[in-house]
This record gives sequence, structure tokens and C-alpha cells, in this order.
Amino acid sequence: MRKIVLIGLVCAAPLVLGTLAYVFRWSPGETSNYGELLPPRPVSGVERGKWALVVFDSAACDAYCERKLYTIRQLRRAMGKDMDRVERLWVLTDGGRPRAEILPGIEGTRLAAFAPGEFPGNARDHIYLVDPQGNLMMRFPRDPEPSKMIKDLERLLKYTPRPR
Repeated sequence: MRKIVLIGLVCAAPLVLGTLAYVFRWSPGETSNYGELLPPRPVSGVERGKWALVVFDSAACDAYCERKLYTIRQLRRAMGKDMDRVERLWVLTDGGRPRAEILPGIEGTRLAAFAPGEFPGNARDHIYLVDPQGNLMMRFPRDPEPSKMIKDLERLLKYTPRPR
């Protein structure tokens, strides 16, 4: 009889504990990711099969814009052997052409021109991350900490299969 009661308690424990956690609004604590997770939504203009770091700015590219472009270039390089799985995309918000002196620093960054409406918030203030299926999934804050961004990217690359 004791064994049956013990089995019943073991089976009922997850249900009881889960209900109590829900009723008392228990939270497991801080998330392990640095970037803000966004509800997935398809994004046009991004190469499928690769993670994409996306920044929005005008072609004039002020100092803040240059910092964002430098950050995404360094993030990609920090991925080491997986850097070929990450692309950089600069969305030009004004349809202009970047200054000639900035071009050597952005080599390998794809330029695009599409509406920032697909991206939540003030698109210029964030660095966005798009997954290999072409879905927007995360954004990083204004003036992000690159070391924390690297951890997020490394974790994502670790748990997603390499394209064939």
C-alpha cells in the first residue's frame, strides 16, 4: 500500500508544483540571453541559410553608425571557424550611397534598401539578428556590450546545424 501512495505522490508532484508556480506567478529568474527575444516574423531581403546581423542607418553614416558597423564586423570575426555562417547587412534608410572613405571598413557587408517597418522599435537604435530561415528573432540595445553579444551568437551557432 505504501508503494502505491508513493507512486501517486511522485506522479502528482509535477502537476501540483506547476499549478502552485502558476498561481503564485513564480519566475525562474533572469534569462541567459543578452539580446531581447522578439516574436519570430519573416523578413524579406535576407539571405537564407545564414544568421544575419542587421543595422539600419542613412548612407551619410555618422559616428554612431560607424560604431554599429564596426561592432557587427568584429562580432562576425569573433565567431572564428563559424564566421561564414554569419552575414552582415546594412539597410540604407535614405536610398543614398555610402561615403567612399567608409567602404574599406564595411567590405563584405551587404547593402540593402527596404523599409524598417518589418523591425520593431526605432530600427536605427538596434542591431537585429535574423535566423537562417529568414525570421527576425532578436535585437540588441543601443550601444551594446559586444562580449555579451558574442555569447548569444556562439550559443545560437552551437545549437543550430551547419548548412549542407
